[in-house]
Amino acid sequence: MNDERYMNLAIKLAAKGRGYASPNPMVGAVIVKNDRIIGQGYHQCCGQNHAEVNAIQNATEDVTGATLYVTLEPCCHSGKTAPCTDRIIQHKIARVVVGATDSNPLVSCQGIQCLQNAGIEIKIGTLEDECRDLNEVFFHFMETGLPFVTVKYAQTLDGRIATVTGQSQWISSPTSLKFAHQLRAEHDAILVGIGTVIKDNPALTVRRVRGRNPLRIIVDSGLAIATEANVMQNISKAPTLIVTTKNASDPRFQNLAAAGAELITVDPDEGNHVNLKKLLQHLAARNISSVLIEGGAQIITSALQDNLVNRLVTVIAPKIIGKGIEAIGDLNIRRLEEAKVLSVRSVMKKGVDIIIDNRLLPQSRSGRP
Repeated sequence: MNDERYMNLAIKLAAKGRGYASPNPMVGAVIVKNDRIIGQGYHQCCGQNHAEVNAIQNATEDVTGATLYVTLEPCCHSGKTAPCTDRIIQHKIARVVVGATDSNPLVSCQGIQCLQNAGIEIKIGTLEDECRDLNEVFFHFMETGLPFVTVKYAQTLDGRIATVTGQSQWISSPTSLKFAHQLRAEHDAILVGIGTVIKDNPALTVRRVRGRNPLRIIVDSGLAIATEANVMQNISKAPTLIVTTKNASDPRFQNLAAAGAELITVDPDEGNHVNLKKLLQHLAARNISSVLIEGGAQIITSALQDNLVNRLVTVIAPKIIGKGIEAIGDLNIRRLEEAKVLSVRSVMKKGVDIIIDNRLLPQSRSGRP
């Protein structure tokens, strides 16, 4: 069917904005007239023109009477850009085919209503599942008020992320490392615990692929980080946020702030560590819609235990080291019925490694998905 064919093209266009459109959704648009494509566009970067406007501006002829295919409901409010609905009406587009409605309360079917009131024919739900999958981060952020959380780690075939001495560089292959940097570029923020900073001294920047650096977040309850650490360098190009339970009067707090890092205090959990749920709420208030957790084991375990993880990406290297450090510690699961259940989205080979990309399924009170 032609509607699905053109919407599929719009989805492919939208994906070009991955890593740049956030916290806005990725959106693609195609304009068709007399069964010919006369305009295409996508949302290239947050703050720039939306997909519909780019498609209209790129049109090779008058769009009057044409059909617009767009992966997400056109916006009807003014933000960094003017409402897309105004431009659609102004240019007398006759029909709009929408992939998915917008969960943003500022839109939420109001854009569709606005177009219908102007006499434009509307069709909703073409390739809806595909359009929602494309923007799973955006929909989760809008519908839950929390960032979408991805946990990524590399392990050996026998389930170790480091040797018994703590050595972990490099378990995975160079090809897998490139994939890991792509994941960084696609997230608004990257989060690690202070243990990872002390042991591995990572830079947490995007280097092996093109893309923007995420906000670097270091969970450091006791402010043990040194100003010489790699995550404390190049702060102008890759900002660093240190999250602690200490207050601003602590001399270590003041010293790190003077070195250029931003610090926030978050209430501790029962174990006297940073409360991750409260941290995510703080990040959401800053319009951070996605967080990539790269370790260590304590942070990963806490995030899973608190049901804060949406996506789990595991890189499995064809190596065996025997006794070592596990990626995930005790989740207090004593019965199989209580196990975390995942949906495997993809299995791929990168170099010699296998990468499994999963989504965590919601669990009922009985522990069953």
